[in-house]
Amino acid sequence: MTAPATVAKTDAPPLLRKDTSGIATLTLNRPDSYNALSEELLAALQTTLEAIEEDSSVRVVVIAANGPAFCAGHDLKQMRANPRKEYYDSLFAMCSRFMMTATRIPQPVIARVHGLATAAGCQLVATCDLAVAAEGAKFATSGINYGLFCSTPSVALSRNVSRKRAAEMLFTGEFIDAATAKEYGLINRVVALDKLDDEINAMAASIIRKSAVAVATGKRMFYKQIEMGMADAYDYAAEVMACNMMAADAGEGIDAFIQKRTPEWKHR
Repeated sequence: MTAPATVAKTDAPPLLRKDTSGIATLTLNRPDSYNALSEELLAALQTTLEAIEEDSSVRVVVIAANGPAFCAGHDLKQMRANPRKEYYDSLFAMCSRFMMTATRIPQPVIARVHGLATAAGCQLVATCDLAVAAEGAKFATSGINYGLFCSTPSVALSRNVSRKRAAEMLFTGEFIDAATAKEYGLINRVVALDKLDDEINAMAASIIRKSAVAVATGKRMFYKQIEMGMADAYDYAAEVMACNMMAADAGEGIDAFIQKRTPEWKHR
């Protein structure tokens, strides 16, 4: 997938979905608004992720975008048209729910970042389990430049990058390039734009080759233990690992390793 420069028609759906070989690609489709997270787009993302959560045929989710930008954050025009605290409470709760759903679903979520990712768009990159960016992509939590501290983006950002680096991004609103984002730990890999899909497909294929049970178990465990103290995390991880050992795929995987053969997963 390249980054098309055409502008979507006003009646075009804000989110597109395409399923191929176990990969569900969700494409933000508001290029004329730099894929800002409007109420309608957030609702579509929430509904689609909830459907994917129950769809065992989907092994990996890729979040991509049409147009020159990946995502410019919240739709500021829509926000200014509704200057009520009740509206803002509802909007940010909707966004937070979507971000949490992305971490809750059993399938790993990969951000395909071909261009600009700012404010809640940067939050989306940080929320995804994995992220691959094109060399020209840029990232910022830029709300501070407009008198609005990126409070909700800070939650995801501070769980990906170090405290000092997160604070610098949040307090200055300055952009960082893809290479710096990788150094910070915000993204996993940086590639040329024309290699972006190849890199993501290779990453997705590597995950799909693994046991679906092990991947889902691991994702759930990873996010739960990371919020715990170390002793509690070890207790929880040990229990999860013991339960995982009782799964048929674990037995098959170990037997295949011992027998030097490719495992045949019961759950794919």
